[in-house]
Amino acid sequence: MCGIVGLHLLNDDLRPRLGELLATMLDAMTTRGPDSAGLAVYSDETVGPWPAEPGLRYSLRAGGTAGNPVDWDVLAERIAAETGSRVTVRRLAGDSAVLMSAAGEAVFLAALRREAPGVAVAGYGRAMLVVKDVGAPAAICARYGVPGWAGYQGVGHTRMATESAVTTAHSHPFAPVADLALVHNGSFSNYATVRRRLARSGIHCETDNDSEVAARLVAFRMAKGEGLDDALRHVMKEMDGFFTLLVSTATQFAVVRDSFACKPAVIAQTGDYIAMASEYQALTSLPGIADAEVFEPVPEEIYVWNRPS
Repeated sequence: MCGIVGLHLLNDDLRPRLGELLATMLDAMTTRGPDSAGLAVYSDETVGPWPAEPGLRYSLRAGGTAGNPVDWDVLAERIAAETGSRVTVRRLAGDSAVLMSAAGEAVFLAALRREAPGVAVAGYGRAMLVVKDVGAPAAICARYGVPGWAGYQGVGHTRMATESAVTTAHSHPFAPVADLALVHNGSFSNYATVRRRLARSGIHCETDNDSEVAARLVAFRMAKGEGLDDALRHVMKEMDGFFTLLVSTATQFAVVRDSFACKPAVIAQTGDYIAMASEYQALTSLPGIADAEVFEPVPEEIYVWNRPS
């Protein structure tokens, strides 16, 4: 059992409160998964703690021991020297940081692997910032200062591990390519088969988590030119199990449930936002919730909302 939440803002006046609203929503889901938690937050703000800069943001976490911390400034200098592009460092809590660079995605990631092979990439993109950690949602959000973050969209997850280890790497969201994040409540029964099929196409998973397989399948189908909705149809076609998925890109916010709708989900829609959670209690703190259109997504229906242009 896990808890998922998401918020897609339609009213720009709510952007400064995105982190605060998401943190409260995620905290309400603690009883569904106290093992670990994480969020993907999308922002193109020019002010605040994460101002937009040219290039991509890489959410990184040291993979080594506490006795061998990463010197992020030194790492940034080495990557800048290799790529020929300036690298900006913004530290997160503990052993995490965000590095920002205008270098090409493949060039930056190759340099990172050479200079710091033990550093894990939690996610990256032009708009997306990813944090995830072991522990309770409230503690993690406080540790990383999430309530102070601004943005236009975010998804979150709190985990109760059932089929893989309780580690930061196994935590959600899974964000395999730029600006794509997936959170999942449920379990897939044939994920090992799908993982082998992806491997034959050159797509490799970093963990043994079933949700990562779903995220990489979505990314694989979208890389072939499919839209998010069609990629999710492939998940429903190729992967067996009980699931509710919340998937986001820089411009889209999507929800889908399996054919039996075994895993709970509720959506609230107003003129200010689209909100989704595993349970209604996670929505009660949202402004204007009393006047929202609230409904349960039907089985196998793909709901997609696009960011206003």
